[in-house]
Amino acid sequence: MGVYVFNADFLYEQLIRDHDDPKSSHDFGKDLIPHCVDRYRVFAHNFVKSCVGMDETGIPYWRDAGTIDAYWEANMELTKVTPELNLYDDDWPIWTHQEQLPPAKFVFDDDGRRGMAVDSLVSGGDIISGAVVRHSLLFSRVHVHSYAEIVDSVILPDVDIGRRARLRRVVMDKHCRVPEGLSIGYDIEADRKRFHVSENGITLVTPEMLGQQAHHIR
Repeated sequence: MGVYVFNADFLYEQLIRDHDDPKSSHDFGKDLIPHCVDRYRVFAHNFVKSCVGMDETGIPYWRDAGTIDAYWEANMELTKVTPELNLYDDDWPIWTHQEQLPPAKFVFDDDGRRGMAVDSLVSGGDIISGAVVRHSLLFSRVHVHSYAEIVDSVILPDVDIGRRARLRRVVMDKHCRVPEGLSIGYDIEADRKRFHVSENGITLVTPEMLGQQAHHIR
């Protein structure tokens, strides 16, 4: 992601101006930043000078996650045994807001109903209840119910995945409630009729696509 520092009043002014410009595509990088560069005092920071842990090429870790495919790939990289971005490096910690949540919980250990996650990152507040998570990244407060299976997927916060649901190569938006038995990522043509399927076959699912209203516009 890009890191930008603005005077708040100036940023509000520019966002309103861009919103009212019918010729703008309303893209931060394509419209707002170039407009400011041409008219105001703008500074850039040399990214290489503030990085540690670079590889043998001397190139720092950087990913442009501006598309669904790129966003999915950047998250999947973190599930590798040795990812290029080391979240466990004490010499280069990532400082961010950490909500106080209970530990991730894995319950049931019966044949065919075993709560487990392999080659995955599972966050605080998650409950894996008799379900299987493989090569996936789960954000906080995700509840996966019994007999469900999640593979190669990115699940954002506050998602509830019903019993026997199957998700593969999915980016699941926050607040989604996945119905029992729903399969996504196994029939691309069927998914295209209901969800957004990217060029590389990643299926984006939002609450609205599931007929649920989670995002309120004021």
